[in-house]
Amino acid sequence: MEHLGRRSFRIILGLGVCLPALATPALAQDASDEGAVQEIIVTGSRIPTIKDQGPSAVTTIDSDAIRANGYTSVPELLAAMTQNSGETQSPQSGSSADFTPGAQQVDLRGLGPNHTLVLVNGRRIADFPLPYIGRSNFTDISNIPVGLIDKVEILSGAASAIYGSDAIAGVINFKMKENLDGLTLDYRHGRTQHGGGMSHRFTATGGWSTDRFSIAAGIEYLDQRPLWAYDRSIQDSTDDSPGSTIARRTFLRYSIENDSYIDPGPAACAGVANLNGGSTIYTSRPRYGDYDPAIDDYGPGYYCGSKTSIGYGTIVSGRKGFNSFGTMSYELSDNAKLFADFQFGISKVRLMYDVTSWAFESSSSSSDNSFYNAFDDTIDDWSRQFAPEETGGLEMQRSKQTTYSITPGIRGNFGNAWNYEASFNYSRYQSVVRWPQIINQKAQDFFLGPQLGIDADSGYPIYNRDPNVYLYRALTPAEYDSISADTVYRPYSWTSNLQATLTNGELFQLPAGPVGVAVVAEYGKQGYNLRPDPLALTDYYYSWKDSDGAGKRSHAAIGGEVRVPVLDFVTLTGAGRYDTFGFAGRDVGKFTYNGGVEVRPTSSLLLRAAYGTAFRAPDLHYVFTGPGNVQSSVDDYYLCAVEEPDEDIGDCSYSGTGVVVNRTGNRNLDAETGRTLTGGIVFSPSSRLHVSVDYFRVTLDNQVDDLSIDTLARTEADCSVLTAGGTPKLDPNSPTCQDAFARITRFTSGGNAGQIS
Repeated sequence: MEHLGRRSFRIILGLGVCLPALATPALAQDASDEGAVQEIIVTGSRIPTIKDQGPSAVTTIDSDAIRANGYTSVPELLAAMTQNSGETQSPQSGSSADFTPGAQQVDLRGLGPNHTLVLVNGRRIADFPLPYIGRSNFTDISNIPVGLIDKVEILSGAASAIYGSDAIAGVINFKMKENLDGLTLDYRHGRTQHGGGMSHRFTATGGWSTDRFSIAAGIEYLDQRPLWAYDRSIQDSTDDSPGSTIARRTFLRYSIENDSYIDPGPAACAGVANLNGGSTIYTSRPRYGDYDPAIDDYGPGYYCGSKTSIGYGTIVSGRKGFNSFGTMSYELSDNAKLFADFQFGISKVRLMYDVTSWAFESSSSSSDNSFYNAFDDTIDDWSRQFAPEETGGLEMQRSKQTTYSITPGIRGNFGNAWNYEASFNYSRYQSVVRWPQIINQKAQDFFLGPQLGIDADSGYPIYNRDPNVYLYRALTPAEYDSISADTVYRPYSWTSNLQATLTNGELFQLPAGPVGVAVVAEYGKQGYNLRPDPLALTDYYYSWKDSDGAGKRSHAAIGGEVRVPVLDFVTLTGAGRYDTFGFAGRDVGKFTYNGGVEVRPTSSLLLRAAYGTAFRAPDLHYVFTGPGNVQSSVDDYYLCAVEEPDEDIGDCSYSGTGVVVNRTGNRNLDAETGRTLTGGIVFSPSSRLHVSVDYFRVTLDNQVDDLSIDTLARTEADCSVLTAGGTPKLDPNSPTCQDAFARITRFTSGGNAGQIS
């Protein structure tokens, strides 16, 4: 992993028109409260204010709007927000199914889920214990009970001066229901027009209070049935694809010598025609057969395939879950109150991305997966998918997720206008994740038998197997069970934080109004442990060699805010904060600040602007992840330049070469930094109309990402390929070239000799 240079992201113009039936303006007061003075703390500031807008745009969605719009989950709610413009992995996508099954993310302004800070009641919650796409920590929003939310506040832009690390793209604060009288029961049932995906949700909320003691709590039970791709005509076949409609390669033989498919013949495919619901056929793919001189091109490559096996995946995950949230308080005196917030949730998620598969590979650390088949004197490559008839049904990934948090504290006031709060928050997220894997050596022994040595000419291992007997055959469920197993991960993450705040909305009076201040101090710790299946860290499973990861860090911060009305219609705000993180024997500190201005020419018109800085401390997984492998592809610029210098890189035979990429953590990373500039106009002539237009510019600097394999391949070529002057573009002895040479390994023998491994 490395730090990248500056990245400037798109300029976004937001236009909002809020009507009462759809959404509410940020912190708008109810009509029944007109004339009352209410102090409300909005996301983006700790200073109480009676204004319904601030220098930064905050979108608020309350429980009435959530219910009126029929949102059934937090991911569905946030997907409807224009600020959530980034690409994230759904539970059904390949990366999510492999790395974060069942979890869902939010991505404000497209900067990535790890650059959006998610809070519950203004407090951080533990990260999802598995990393996003196997890379970075993030917050899972799928377990936040939508039925227990009072309102959601979305602040776009840098907010580290208020909240610390991660608040580069913005902040989302879920405020849970607290002021509840009596008992409220709510049941919702959902079904789809064409079947599948049925859901049940039951919510119960209630409260009770005496003169000094009060408690409010709620529970939610969700039963979401899965929706399968085969249930929908638009996703049940490769014929639905807008591009290629060829059948999936259920059974395939490939020759690396001829770069073509080996024809199985119609009889071989007829023997497995009952698989995949009877959809397995003898079919072909254009230009993957042997070269035909008559047409000066490659003919069709034949194999056994299925068009409908693509439907064996879930569009909507199955989920059963119980979530609860509550708060209680006890008044010690008129100036002090003890309180405690608590949350507990448990859910079971079932999903399926695709059927399992197997192909010959000497190990998960090799991308050259051919062998010498003595049966027909061929450099061979076998691969196949496993149908539901063989696996005993549709094999789903299963995960059990348990979350809980508790926050005891004390709040109160002293003097004329000073308010204080001290609290300790502990949050934990743990999972048990299971999914099916093929055991590599057992599958090799089953399909290919014992290895008979190494072929002297090709350097490939020798096997002797008749493909019609061992490849093109249907397995019994018992045979499949003998070569497969569930891999089980038991990851967990936790965070603890001690926080003290001191606020005064009326420190002293200016002619234009009171000056407000807030001071905050924090100390906390955070940690995670992937606890993977130990066998997954070896070559035990087919095409899967994962990395371990475990670590923790400490954190301390102090910050302050000020709000100054300089004129009756002009207010200035400012904040500053210093954070320091300790991990891996290092300390990384960062100071951030922001400032804003509000101009109110009339009571119904607001002009606003804000500028802020932000940072993200080095990600725990970026720092502590151990070595592991992922499969990828790269253009081999060196071989293309040497062997096919007249071809464009996209037409070169070595374009898109399959490779294995090794990645590991970096304990010397510094913090990422960001800046946000916003400006906007808010017009609210009546309680029934609210219009806002806002401009956002977000810049992310010093971003952490994986080293670019394309850049490494280009550099290697520039260090090796001779120019017209007889020398390479770059000095082969330079540190840049030596680093590229050290990071790229090439095959020394076999059909891929000389190519990138």
